Amino acid sequence: MSHSFSRFCAVLLGLVTCLALAADPFKLEDIRIEGLQRVEPGTVLANLPFRVGDTYTDEKGAVAIRRLFDLGLFNDVKLTAEGNVIKVQVQERPTIALVDFLGTVEFDKQALSKSLTDIGLSIGRPYDKSLADRAEQELKRQYINKGYYSAQVVATVTPAEKNQVLLTFNVVEGDIAKISKVQINGASAFKQQELLELFNLTEPNWLTWYTRNDRYSQVKLNSDLEALKSFYLARGYLEFAVDSTQVTISPDKQKITISISITEGRRYVVSDIVMDGNFLGQDKPFQSAIKFSAGQVYNAELVTETVKAFQDLFGDFGYAFSRVTPVTDLDRASGLVKVSLRAEPGRRVYVRKIVLSGNSRTRDEVIRREFRQTEASWYDGQRVRLSRDRLNRLGYFTSVSIDPQEVAGTPDQVDLMVKVEEKPTGALQVGAGFSSAEKLFLSAGISQDNFFGSGNYLGVQINTSRYNTMYSIETTDPYFTKDGVSRTYFLNHKLSRPYTVDLGSYSLVTQSLGLKFGLPIAETDKIFVGVMTEMTEIRTGDNMPKTYTDYINDYGSKSRALPLSVGWSRDRRDSYLAPTKGYMTRINSDVSTFGDVKYARLTAQYQLYYPVAPKLTLGLNTELGYGKGMDNKPFPIFKNYFSGGLSSVRGYSQGSIGPTTTATNSATGATTTVYVGGSKMFLMNLEMITPMPGSGNDKTLRLFAFLDAGAAFSDSQTINFSDLRYSTGIGLSWISPVGPLKFGWAQPFNSKTGDKIDRIQFQIGSAF
Repeated sequence: MSHSFSRFCAVLLGLVTCLALAADPFKLEDIRIEGLQRVEPGTVLANLPFRVGDTYTDEKGAVAIRRLFDLGLFNDVKLTAEGNVIKVQVQERPTIALVDFLGTVEFDKQALSKSLTDIGLSIGRPYDKSLADRAEQELKRQYINKGYYSAQVVATVTPAEKNQVLLTFNVVEGDIAKISKVQINGASAFKQQELLELFNLTEPNWLTWYTRNDRYSQVKLNSDLEALKSFYLARGYLEFAVDSTQVTISPDKQKITISISITEGRRYVVSDIVMDGNFLGQDKPFQSAIKFSAGQVYNAELVTETVKAFQDLFGDFGYAFSRVTPVTDLDRASGLVKVSLRAEPGRRVYVRKIVLSGNSRTRDEVIRREFRQTEASWYDGQRVRLSRDRLNRLGYFTSVSIDPQEVAGTPDQVDLMVKVEEKPTGALQVGAGFSSAEKLFLSAGISQDNFFGSGNYLGVQINTSRYNTMYSIETTDPYFTKDGVSRTYFLNHKLSRPYTVDLGSYSLVTQSLGLKFGLPIAETDKIFVGVMTEMTEIRTGDNMPKTYTDYINDYGSKSRALPLSVGWSRDRRDSYLAPTKGYMTRINSDVSTFGDVKYARLTAQYQLYYPVAPKLTLGLNTELGYGKGMDNKPFPIFKNYFSGGLSSVRGYSQGSIGPTTTATNSATGATTTVYVGGSKMFLMNLEMITPMPGSGNDKTLRLFAFLDAGAAFSDSQTINFSDLRYSTGIGLSWISPVGPLKFGWAQPFNSKTGDKIDRIQFQIGSAF
């Protein structure tokens, strides 16, 4: 018997009882309530259609019973008349004292409790059998959404003292159902495999343990169908349609088959492009913004890009609410399509004010100083987009949206509604990593990118490995002046040991304290100017190579330098961690003319990322370094460049490409080659990067093939391409939960006698 039917019977019984005790109307002298335990008397009285002093009738009694039952707080309600007094007798429903889950592994218990709270079932609420049944179905639905089609959920109710119940959901999750086959029917223009590569959902493969893309999800399927439709529309198939999708589960509920039926239709070629509507007398810039041309196969992606470009242009002219509609006129007989771009610019608008929301920690001024669109000025779409991009580059927010909102009563004015979603900008890091070069390294640090919401950066880092130990403190005020000049203080201590295990106990200690300013000269360009004091000590030890001895003879075991630095950077990459397009250029020079050590050092770097296909990126990295000593003294060894290793020329050991010296074992007289780096360096890395096959749209896991070239050179050498070391190979990069992971297998070539080959290299964690 269903709960609703039971409730109906209870109400009916109450009404029958009320009718059985029917009495003539009378003036009510008192109302007595019996049976309450947790419900307040006022709750009952507030739902009675009569008060003391009113005339009581049987009709009012029937209304009272219905109202009290509708509260959902009582199992039984009775009204009885004793003289001129009405007695309200209720039996409260038991309340839920505990909600527990047994047998759950896939879901966190707290998440399950929240999902039940959303449907009205939680601790402290009255127990309702129908709600418990609904909770069972809700839990089953969640398991089905995760692919557990055989999951069983049974609610157990245990009475407890004080009219309470303990509610336990016993779960048998079963095995997860996997996709055994995905079939597309009706495709003839493209191969089945080519179409299936568009899908996130896939049959099990060697990577689905990580991606879980072999688990069925209706949301993922809908996304895949949209990707399939976009694929056809981008290739001229305007009449493409998904006719049906059929998802079949095997009798044992372990396998899922997905069958998709499609109609491709005819492929269309653009015959004509017509601009229709009001283009503000600026037809030429709009014509230049069209991304496709007559004679080309129709491409919906290019049409969408054109619509967006038109809307951006209207926005640049101050029209925030323009409408651009592409209309296609198909000639099915000839396979031609005429495309009309209909434009309605609307009204030019003025920005009244900028309204911020979502920044509970970040101060308003930190956001407002990034805006290039100002209040009390004409709306400028280009400045609005630039403002949004600048906010995104801060790194304080997971999302930023800027939407114009019309001001009521003034259609020519808008408010810019800026909504940000803040992310934690502080980090306490304690970790470890491993690399083939440095073996085990440990790290600890605390940093805050948005210190107390001011936009300032504060960081303290400690890193230690087999060869290097480094401590650093750095703080940056990105708006030291209102014009956006940044100021950075930094303090570093670094101890470096030789890169070869058995070379002895000597080491190089460098301590530096500096101040640097960054001056913006464009939206993505900055000039850096800084000064630093740097103290260096060579701690002598066993088997110290001649190069270090020569340095001590020139400068002493302890020396000081006061370099001035000037640099310039431009970063127009679309992402810092996993770029797919754009470029970055960086040039930095250090000149030390004061102190014991005098030298000049110039370093330049250029990175380019170019998308050669939807899931294939060409990456180029080039670096050039040049150093020179002054006052007829050699370039200081602690400023040398090194080449070789996972972040340089792969396939060669860390720092092993370039000038060498020898160290003699004082006990045995044996000599060992020591890699000391050089005053010049050239590096080039060429990569073809693609998401890992089977990982869908996951950009954190990428596969790449590479070609590297590079070397370091001494003062007496010139950079000669015949002396460069080369390597080619494949690699894997993964931004994993424990930190960045990088793996590479390389085949060196053009190697020289004495080069140290290290074909397999890897690193887990952050590099120094």
